[in-house]
Amino acid sequence: MASIQLTASTISAKGFASFDGLRSTNTVKVASFAPQRQSANSPFRGLVVRAATTVAPKYTSLKPLADRVLVKIKTSEEKTVGGILLPTTAQSKPQGGEVVAVGEGRTIGKTKVDVSLKTGTQVVYSKYAGTEVEFNGTNHLLLKEDDIVGILETDEVKDMKPLNDRVLIKVAEAEDKTAGGLLLTEATKEKPSIGTVVAVGPGPLDEEGNRKSLPVSSGNTVLYSKYAGNEFKGSDGSEYIALRASDIMAVLS
Repeated sequence: MASIQLTASTISAKGFASFDGLRSTNTVKVASFAPQRQSANSPFRGLVVRAATTVAPKYTSLKPLADRVLVKIKTSEEKTVGGILLPTTAQSKPQGGEVVAVGEGRTIGKTKVDVSLKTGTQVVYSKYAGTEVEFNGTNHLLLKEDDIVGILETDEVKDMKPLNDRVLIKVAEAEDKTAGGLLLTEATKEKPSIGTVVAVGPGPLDEEGNRKSLPVSSGNTVLYSKYAGNEFKGSDGSEYIALRASDIMAVLS
């Protein structure tokens, strides 16, 4: 079966509904619109669409609603440690930024719960959370408070303060040898799912808006789900992971 390649640099759409405080411009620019080339025997045929939501310059403020938070995204590194310039495709997407606006909170049962974050706070968020918005010429992320992993008061990951039901764990080092004594290369070392709890969040909110304590505490050695959480690397090369307490399967002793 013959394949068809469609490309379009820009698609214009007018007449979209607008909302107070956050309105899309009359033209939505799509970076790419092209079906992926697939083999004839492939059961799937993908369509990739990438777009950015841009707030028109005439709007000078953006107020998040409910328990949402507006975060100014930290700029990606444009150079390696050795000073080599990185192309845009090779720049790692940051997972941190500064809180610039917060919503009025939410209601749980009969209790009004305010957003615990303040403007100016440096935070780390889940990698694929929220909606990216270009506002005042700068990239921001509009996301729920629960998508914020933790607060950074220093540049050290080990000093992160987890939020809600999240736990910060220092990952155990991978074994250098097999049980038979053979040395392992970096590529063949199995990624461990064991680590030491460094810090715990205040716990999730129950139906009455009260915090529930977590089943683990700092210093515990735990076994956690292999593909859970958000991974970070400390300045000394140590690996850390921030995940929800529900992703911890057991405490080891």
